[in-house]
Amino acid sequence: MNKKIAIIGGGNLGKAIAEGLVKSGFTEAGHVLVTRRRIDQIRHLEDQGMLIGDNNLEAVRFADLVILAVKPFQVREVLSGIAPELDPERHILCSVVTGISLADMAAITGPRQPLVRAMPNTAIAIQESMTCLCSAHLTADQSKYIDDLFNQLGRVVAIEEKLMDAATVLGACGIAYALRFIRANIQGGIEIGFDAQTATLIAAQTVKGAAQLLIQTGRHPEQEIDKVTTPKGCTIAGLNEMEHQGFSSSLIKWITASYEKLGH
Repeated sequence: MNKKIAIIGGGNLGKAIAEGLVKSGFTEAGHVLVTRRRIDQIRHLEDQGMLIGDNNLEAVRFADLVILAVKPFQVREVLSGIAPELDPERHILCSVVTGISLADMAAITGPRQPLVRAMPNTAIAIQESMTCLCSAHLTADQSKYIDDLFNQLGRVVAIEEKLMDAATVLGACGIAYALRFIRANIQGGIEIGFDAQTATLIAAQTVKGAAQLLIQTGRHPEQEIDKVTTPKGCTIAGLNEMEHQGFSSSLIKWITASYEKLGH
């Protein structure tokens, strides 16, 4: 389906989605329109062939897919403003806004509007996001289109909406947790003799490789850990010290603390 796409909210996330979809070849640059009140801040998208504007109603009239990428406190005002132009027979409305439920959107758009709630993470900027999706009133073709779209920006998994807060913690907050782990590896690498640049490359590529092992093989992490833990070796010594210091239990507590902060 060669749909036209309007992204309402040209902040970091909105711009990353626009650029990722064009860069991947999923859609033509001229089929993407991005809006922002301060249009000068998205002028570079126009240089790439995309359309830009500050009129959300015109954007909805232009598009088949409307992606809402504004701040949470702006959602009601923006959605109420565009609701009269949304046509359930034509438009899919997709929100990438944290904490805005399908019911919240339906209360403004009406019960028949095809709706998607997407939770990407900041790796969407390099087309490596983990995006969790839930939806309402989509046809099979529309659902496939949304899956295909977000698969251009990383990986996709469909989940029940009740797990969206959990997805926020594990997938979105999880980027920060992973980066903090890498940062600690870098600091350790410097302490044992590497310069910062080399330590950063080794630590980051090692974590990338570990992640790809799990994604491509589908194996449990312990299966891969067992391959590098020789009897009386340095790996098992380090792993045991990690656990003596509470590494796994601390990480689990980070995740549950973030989840509780969302009101659970």
